[in-house]
Amino acid sequence: MSATDSPAARLQALFEGHRLTPTQRRIAHSMVRRAAEVPFLSSVELAELAGVSQPSVTRFAVALGFDGYPALRRHLREVAPAGTAADTASYNEYQQAVEAEIENLRHLAQVLADPAPVMRAGRLLAASSPLPVLGLRAAAAQAHGFAYFAAKVHPDVRLLNEGGSMLHDRIDAAVTAGASALLCFALPRHPREAVETLVYAKEAGLTVVTVADSAFAPVAKVSDHLLPAAVGTGLAFDTACAPMLLGRVLLEAMCDDLPQAQARLEQFDARAAAKGLFVE
Repeated sequence: MSATDSPAARLQALFEGHRLTPTQRRIAHSMVRRAAEVPFLSSVELAELAGVSQPSVTRFAVALGFDGYPALRRHLREVAPAGTAADTASYNEYQQAVEAEIENLRHLAQVLADPAPVMRAGRLLAASSPLPVLGLRAAAAQAHGFAYFAAKVHPDVRLLNEGGSMLHDRIDAAVTAGASALLCFALPRHPREAVETLVYAKEAGLTVVTVADSAFAPVAKVSDHLLPAAVGTGLAFDTACAPMLLGRVLLEAMCDDLPQAQARLEQFDARAAAKGLFVE
């Protein structure tokens, strides 16, 4: 199955161009997260998955141009690649989780066929000094990983991976020091504090670039540039291979706009060798 045939890609294309209410965006978000299952869910099951009422699901289908939810589900079944369910029917739950992540990466590859959004975000982040990187709760690891590598090529990276009353103070300090943009990693379940922090960052004058699990995530409305990468939901805890990889791609784009990036890497390698930091 090609990236353009992925269930998530088909759903994203179906939603594009429609003005959805917050409740409808919640339904769309839930559908993208369970893209492979959606053609086989009843309206009641989808409502339970999204945490909305069954009539809300019906109104959502009508908003997309269908007569009702049965028509929407029929459409999704008609465009589903033949054999998809059979291909994975014999897999155990661990294999299914891996296959779901592979599907997420295929979808990400399709999205990156147009590199312009990532390149534009990379330029914004490269131009910001200092560069605050925000990630709370489930997204803290993604923010930490990005900040660790970014600090090797960027002169001033400031990791914001703990909430609390000092978070706004640290954003104020970054703005005072000259920051022009903030990078946020946002993953489910989305902390209310993350949304509130992005609102504060925008009010402080920062351009917000966000890597999130969906274009319909709660942080979308408070982000200037949102880059989506789906998470896996087949295990007890979500898996985030695609957001991690998108973060590395964004880091690569940022390096392209940092003229001293290569020199900084060479300096680090020289210092690391002199100190014997790594085992060869």
